[in-house]
Amino acid sequence: MNKKKHIFTFFLSVIFFTYWLFPAGESSATTLKDIPPQYETELNYLISKGIITGYPGGEFRPNQPVTRAQAATMVGRALELDGTNRQTPFTDVALGYFASGYITSAYEKGIILGDGKGNFRPEGQLTRLEMAYIIVRAFNLNDVSSVNYVDMPANAEQSAAINKVTTAGITNGAPGNLFKPNNSITRVEFSLMLARALNDDFKVNKEPKETDKSEQPKVPQQPEQSTPSTAVTKVVTASFLNVRSGPGTNYNVVTVLKNGTEVQVTGKTGNWYSINLNGKIAYVSANYIADKPVQKEPVQNEPPAQNKPPVQNGNERIIAVDAGHGDHDPGAVGNGLEEKDITLDVAKRLERYLTNGGYKVIMTRSDDTFVELDDRVKFAEDNGADIFISIHVNSFDKTSANGTETYYYNGGSKTTESKQLATFMQTRLVEALETRDRGVKTAGYRVIKANPRPATLVELAFISNSSDAEKLGSETYRDKAAYALYLGVQDYYKWLDK
Repeated sequence: MNKKKHIFTFFLSVIFFTYWLFPAGESSATTLKDIPPQYETELNYLISKGIITGYPGGEFRPNQPVTRAQAATMVGRALELDGTNRQTPFTDVALGYFASGYITSAYEKGIILGDGKGNFRPEGQLTRLEMAYIIVRAFNLNDVSSVNYVDMPANAEQSAAINKVTTAGITNGAPGNLFKPNNSITRVEFSLMLARALNDDFKVNKEPKETDKSEQPKVPQQPEQSTPSTAVTKVVTASFLNVRSGPGTNYNVVTVLKNGTEVQVTGKTGNWYSINLNGKIAYVSANYIADKPVQKEPVQNEPPAQNKPPVQNGNERIIAVDAGHGDHDPGAVGNGLEEKDITLDVAKRLERYLTNGGYKVIMTRSDDTFVELDDRVKFAEDNGADIFISIHVNSFDKTSANGTETYYYNGGSKTTESKQLATFMQTRLVEALETRDRGVKTAGYRVIKANPRPATLVELAFISNSSDAEKLGSETYRDKAAYALYLGVQDYYKWLDK
């Protein structure tokens, strides 16, 4: 393409996009020429919240495909994320790009991912399957039912995402019992799914799916429960949490609470907490409620500073990243996963983040090879590494064991530094993976005991536990783990430089 023509086309697309996302004044769906009449209510709802608007000339263009950057911006606005332009984790999204703030915020929340090579492809068209993933992550959807489209993907993770958005009443597919996962999603399709995710009044197939569809599901009577004289303050950990009239998903949703909202827990029925909601008893899933955290220093989710390479005593800082096990040594095995594959994937992702952040990275292994423990330490020594990070996953005979723990060696010349490094890693990992905090511990593992530099060994989660293993097998959580480790490195050097 001619360079001048390419530049003109780019700026024209930016102008059109700006009109869609940034209204010049009040507008409504009824003022746009090409709004499908049957969707006026949903689109007016999104416009009233400032999430969408029209193009110049009063058009909505319902059948135009949505780009990945547009999706990140709309979801970011819907969730009230920080849209301030800033450096992103992706090499193809510049600081001044219009969606850089929402892309970074959505990435840090685990809502969107890159291509595994450090790119986001912001101008790429979004598919219906990708949108399903985004909605599931953004709104923390977990319920599944007997959903089976004709073109349901064979991949279990992909079919689960489609199942969850269907079960939640956010989509009912296309005519012919199709989902069309690889089709580009249009503006009207995207808008409808987002409106339904935000407002239960717009949802389709609201009732839980039953094997026997001849009878509507019956809502059980709400159990009687006495309210204790004292209530315990807890907080919501999900992005959005449904509050129901009874302890189960077959009860009506009465309201929705946002992440961080404090609730007064008055009791528990099964896996459901009863809470005091404006003087009345309501129920929330105990899976997304946690103890109120002790006040601590705010987390600093700083993006990579590509143009300012970190230095130590005038020299470039070198990070040794060690992916545990390899080749004939698979490490721990469980739930269809092998430790060596997980550690290598996370290590490569961490390498990209550290490199983009200006650090020099050396990898003890970059493919499925076996490296002796002492050779890993020697490799770091020979290449002048400043710190050493060994990545592993845990396993135990009892499948109930779960959570994240991090180790350092108590007895070397760098004990204080190693402990601080391990502490920063543990804090970031638990926060990112939402796993049980098993704490920072000491051990004599060879790669940290024999290391003359600050060294830590992280156990991301338990491969033997089904819930932990689901995260270890997920690209989303592997990437979140890598980014958390990157942030831990940043935390460590901030502490060291004080």
